[in-house]
Amino acid sequence: MSLRNYIAFIALIVFAVYVSPFAGAQSLAPPAPSPTSDGTSIDQGIAYLLMVVALVLTYIIHPLDASSIFS
Repeated sequence: MSLRNYIAFIALIVFAVYVSPFAGAQSLAPPAPSPTSDGTSIDQGIAYLLMVVALVLTYIIHPLDASSIFS
């Protein structure tokens, strides 16, 4: 084996070692779409609604309770 063939063979091996891991790096399938809602925003909306209901009930019940003490 001549020196030129030996250098070409080593260069080919080095090229194959460094390029082959990148050959399958890109996938042809498109990325999956991101979820539109993971449920936490729905839970947060329900929590805010319940807090508003509790606040309204507090303001409705409080004047009725306060007026019975002073009568």
